Amino acid sequence: MSKENFAKGAAILSLSGLIVKILGAVYRIPLTSLIGTEGMANYNIAYGVYNLLLAISLAGLPTAIARLISEKRALNNYKGAYQVYSISLLTLFIIGMVSSLLVLLFARPLVNLLHFPNAYYSMLALVPALLIIPVMSSYRGFFQGAQNMAPMAISQFLEQLLRVVVGYGLAYSLVKTGVDKAAAGATFGASVGSIGALLIILLFFVKRKALTQSEINSSDNNFLEEPKKIVKDLLKIAVPITIGAAMAPLMSILDSYFAGNRLAALGYTQAQIEDLMGQLGGMAQSLINFPQAFSTAIAVSLVPVLTEAFVKKDKHRLAQTSDMGAKLSLIIALPSGVGMFMLAEPIMALLYPSLGAEKFASSGVLLQIQSIGVIFFILNQAYTAMLQSVNKQMIPVKNLFLGLIVKVVLSYILIGIKGINIKGAAISSLVAYLVTTTFNLRDIRRYTRIKMKSIVKIAALPLLSTALMAIAVWSTYNLARVVTKSNSLLTLLSIGVGGIIYFVALFATGAITKEDLELIPMGSKLKRFARR
Repeated sequence: MSKENFAKGAAILSLSGLIVKILGAVYRIPLTSLIGTEGMANYNIAYGVYNLLLAISLAGLPTAIARLISEKRALNNYKGAYQVYSISLLTLFIIGMVSSLLVLLFARPLVNLLHFPNAYYSMLALVPALLIIPVMSSYRGFFQGAQNMAPMAISQFLEQLLRVVVGYGLAYSLVKTGVDKAAAGATFGASVGSIGALLIILLFFVKRKALTQSEINSSDNNFLEEPKKIVKDLLKIAVPITIGAAMAPLMSILDSYFAGNRLAALGYTQAQIEDLMGQLGGMAQSLINFPQAFSTAIAVSLVPVLTEAFVKKDKHRLAQTSDMGAKLSLIIALPSGVGMFMLAEPIMALLYPSLGAEKFASSGVLLQIQSIGVIFFILNQAYTAMLQSVNKQMIPVKNLFLGLIVKVVLSYILIGIKGINIKGAAISSLVAYLVTTTFNLRDIRRYTRIKMKSIVKIAALPLLSTALMAIAVWSTYNLARVVTKSNSLLTLLSIGVGGIIYFVALFATGAITKEDLELIPMGSKLKRFARR
């Protein structure tokens, strides 16, 4: 595959992933306004369990499938590549059956254990998706291994589009019957989306059947291996990635568990607990997802560049690219974190005007805490990509596990303090990501040949640009209050002015260079714009 086609494939996946994440983040805002914080609590509880179970099939195994298929195709063993797909399809079907049956049979005890009994219908609504998505991921791994990214991108987009449209439509039609039913309608959108995505990727697979058979027939190096060996090879690649991917949804479930039980022990009613969890996961987390959508595209683009430099033993390129990756992550994380911290309560009032001043204030505090945490989360994405690119996959898993221990201890202590309550979940996540990021940076220096600059040098110019933005935001908001008292106008004006000042400051201070833009999808067009 030519470098041009590879770049095109990477750009397609990055763009698709970005659109999918933005759609998901935007979707939560009107959904919260429709079903309220209580409904969003039930929605988020179900999705926490759903994401944990899907991490098994969607995180590591498709990557392992793609890698093994790619290796066998490179050896001209097309029959062996097809064997990998066949065995993985059966394996993932079994995983899907087990996970969907577990939820179907134990949904009621599970939601009771988490202290959110009203999430029962939302949990059941995700059972079809738990069966279908693992099966679909085997097809995605097949196409990725064949270096054809378009079917993956199209299926991902269709899945998210159907999830949003059908989920919101069902929630809207069911909201009069109760927020628990409406939340279940919203979660059922994921099942409908998975059905649509499976059908479209099956269509691509059937259309390619003649080419697949032609490749097998024309090969002179076809051979099959023992199925046990293929399963072993798949698991060897998949397990470290899967463990790492499971940590984030596990943190979400722990938040639900500790919030439900510790707040109940403090005397909070079920409605109050659901309200607080809805503010945490439905309101504040929706906004945190926006910068993460952009930072994920950076991390995805970082891996192939670093891997190539590592394989070629190009130490200079490895260090230079790592520095740029960390800096680009900070360029996204710092203004997002600082901006949301400064305008937390006004943003909540802008997006959720029907929820009232009391919830604007309480959810605004949660957003402020999470906005600091997102800085470390995004930077950690870059560090994880660096470690994975140089065959140190288990290091970020180990460090994320350390962060999880910190999360558990702090959540248990802090949520049980009445004056802190649900804010303890946000604080514990912040500290957990800080710990994980710190250890990942330490281990990059200790266990790899990547000679990065100090984080102070990397962050200096992005911090300066962010400081200029913060001054602009503060000045605009306070000066404009003399003219208008409209929160919507003040907030939008402050965000707009701050965004413009930050964009200009990035180029004026030299925080962004043309080399940095090469890591970004469509960076060549941005380079031409920046030059003008």
